[in-house]
Amino acid sequence: MEILEAYDLVGTYRAAAVLAGCDHHTVKRYVECRDAGLPPDRRIERGSIIDEFRPKIDELVKRSHGKVRADVVHDKLVAMGFTGTDRTTRRAVQEAKAARLVGRRRVYRPWITEPGGWVQFDWGWGPRVNGRQSLLFCAWLAWSRFRIVIPVWDRTTATTLSCLDETFRRIGGIATYTLTDNEKTITAMHIAGVPVRHPDMVAAGRHYGTQIVSCVPADPESKGGSEAAVKIAKADLVPTEANLLDAYASFAELRAEAAMFCDTVNHRVHRETYRIPAEMLAEELPALHPVPTDPYVAALGETRVVNRSSVISWGGTRYSVPHTLIDEQVYVRIEGDELVVAHHSRDGVSEVARHRTAPPGQPQLDLSHYPPRSASRILEATPKPRTPGEAAFLALGPGAAAWLTKAAAAGSSRIRTKMDAAVEFAAVYGQAEVDAALAVAAEASRFANDDLASILRHRRQHDSDGIVIPLIEGHSLQPGTGRWNEVGR
Repeated sequence: MEILEAYDLVGTYRAAAVLAGCDHHTVKRYVECRDAGLPPDRRIERGSIIDEFRPKIDELVKRSHGKVRADVVHDKLVAMGFTGTDRTTRRAVQEAKAARLVGRRRVYRPWITEPGGWVQFDWGWGPRVNGRQSLLFCAWLAWSRFRIVIPVWDRTTATTLSCLDETFRRIGGIATYTLTDNEKTITAMHIAGVPVRHPDMVAAGRHYGTQIVSCVPADPESKGGSEAAVKIAKADLVPTEANLLDAYASFAELRAEAAMFCDTVNHRVHRETYRIPAEMLAEELPALHPVPTDPYVAALGETRVVNRSSVISWGGTRYSVPHTLIDEQVYVRIEGDELVVAHHSRDGVSEVARHRTAPPGQPQLDLSHYPPRSASRILEATPKPRTPGEAAFLALGPGAAAWLTKAAAAGSSRIRTKMDAAVEFAAVYGQAEVDAALAVAAEASRFANDDLASILRHRRQHDSDGIVIPLIEGHSLQPGTGRWNEVGR
């Protein structure tokens, strides 16, 4: 405008050039463009040494569907006699690719969501806990942007269903569609481009009242939503120099940190909606379907059958379950550092056992899972008569059973003969008195041939139980014979 103003003032090219501080040829070009009704700043296209090679560049760009690199094109043009620089080639290739996209560029219509319509989930690598790599299950509602992050160890079908069940229950409802990637746990295969759903996912969708769908293979844009929940979760939960986090000492600590992260992001203003997701969720809940009372059985984990020892095997380790479930089928899954056992009965699904995971060869037994016992059958056997003589002896009373147990443990000899003698003594002294004498003999460890008779006589003479003095074989009050060694010295 200064150039044209100067020309209108003086009327000559050279004088206007002096006033505007430019060349008089520039003034002439601007004036001629204005008089022709053209933009004065229009750039004049000039010839270039690469013009004769442009048809070859267009051919290479077309054949490669716009994927060819400029350095590859430059090498081919040099072989054909091109003497220009690679900078000229890069500009020409860029112009050819831009011209090719005209009319072919994929145009996206903004995805306008509705309450209760979509819930999406994806996976991302989590932090390492005690040297083991974890995974992050990230789910979000497309309308309210309410997010759920659950750390797990694997992405198997059982784990995926368990995470979905937990997501639905934490949200408080189920959307019409559940969208994710084409993983083997979701899509078993593709036939003629048609996804074949995993049978467990189809059954789970029926159970929860949602349709589990997947995006088009190798087409991330078909996911619909643009929520970067995985990237945001990894930025806050994975220890890096940016977020100043230390390594997690346990999986429980990681789960607690993930819960705090969800509480934080769901109660702050979202940059897309400019609203708080937790408040939007309260508005979206009436449009969501109710969550079933019982989870889908496959979400409970893998199946195991309880053996006769009331244990199950998982990862080479035996874990106990309540003895009332022997020969029953239970569901086992891993939650962090714990193994959870659930049982599906007529009354519904209930958790029956929970153990800390252990290395192979280290059984984890809970004594409350077994019926109570007074003593170990191995350390103290209960006498059970098998012959008429044994039955007659044990019929004397509990003292007789105690005497037999203690005498057998002491390795006493001729036990059957002594038992027959006790039965004969019962005919003289009475059954109760002989049983009491046997109890005293068992307590004092007196199992010799005449010990029972001596105890019966003592009790009859003194008419009292007296003090029981155990027999100590290693010491005796009888004078020794050491003095005889001095005879003749």
